Amino acid sequence: MAQVELGLDTFGDVTVDAGGHALTQAQVLRHLVEEAVLADRVGLHFFGVGEHHRPDFSVSAPEVVLAAIASVTTRIRLGSAVTVLSSDDPVRVFQRFSTLNAISGGRAEVIVGRGSFTESYPLFGFEMAHYEDLFEEKLNLFVELLKGQPIAWEGRLRPSLQADAVYPPIEKGTLSTWVAVGGSPQSVVRAAFYGLPLMLAIIGGDPQRFVPYADLYRQSLERFDKPRQPIGIHSPGHVADTDEQAREEIWPHYAGLMNRIGAERGWAPIGRAHFDREAGAEGALFVGSPATVATKIVRAVRALGLTRFDMKYSNGTLPHEKLMRSIELYGTKVMPLVHDALRGD
Repeated sequence: MAQVELGLDTFGDVTVDAGGHALTQAQVLRHLVEEAVLADRVGLHFFGVGEHHRPDFSVSAPEVVLAAIASVTTRIRLGSAVTVLSSDDPVRVFQRFSTLNAISGGRAEVIVGRGSFTESYPLFGFEMAHYEDLFEEKLNLFVELLKGQPIAWEGRLRPSLQADAVYPPIEKGTLSTWVAVGGSPQSVVRAAFYGLPLMLAIIGGDPQRFVPYADLYRQSLERFDKPRQPIGIHSPGHVADTDEQAREEIWPHYAGLMNRIGAERGWAPIGRAHFDREAGAEGALFVGSPATVATKIVRAVRALGLTRFDMKYSNGTLPHEKLMRSIELYGTKVMPLVHDALRGD
């Protein structure tokens, strides 16, 4: 097995200061850039920034944030987590990420998806009734744009496009593009049909329950005569010096986040028992000491045949100082333990 890559994701969750007061979104964005610089310094492979349009998440323009990060980092790859392609325009998405790719010296990635939050649809004038069709049609156009060739594309929900080129072009190769999937077999097959890498969002339950999706993806790649592609997962987590410290640090902030979102969606509130189960050996929360988190990552990598693991390190209002320590331990302790455990696999 090739060396698995370890990355980080954030939505720019609005955090609190030492007195428990919410910071401004502007300050959170400045902190986010500091966090990305640390991720680069400790040798992590990827830093992803999610797109949202709501008061509890600060990032609505990921490419702008990523361009700022590109200017103060040197190695780490930079991308979205995710770009809500359904409510955006594929041409503009391509242009923004090809610009980021130029600025960063070829380090840009885009992870496209439909989004688990839907506020962007009414904000930009799209109907939820077209939720599925919008993504299918716009992904089809985006794949055409990735080819870097003259385009003659026919659309139904998005106007047709005839163009010799879209600028700026990718300087070398192509723009690394993943498809994010939350658990729909149809979405897994779609990613394989286009021959794009698969990113599975696993935010609850045992990651091993996604093994059938990984198998379906590989089988579908073969059926569509596509080359083998990477599989990654995105899951929330937090690293501290001990298991107890990690759990106690994240618990109130994670509970606040999940119960706030749950109230919007009609979910029952979560309690400590639910959290402890998800933070356990077979749960989707990668929370604990470096050794504990590394063991859980290795288990997921082996079960699903992963190429990359991205930890969503921001968790509700968990303060910036705790996030920085988590990133440091993730890069300096967890990553070497994972690579040592997988050596020879």
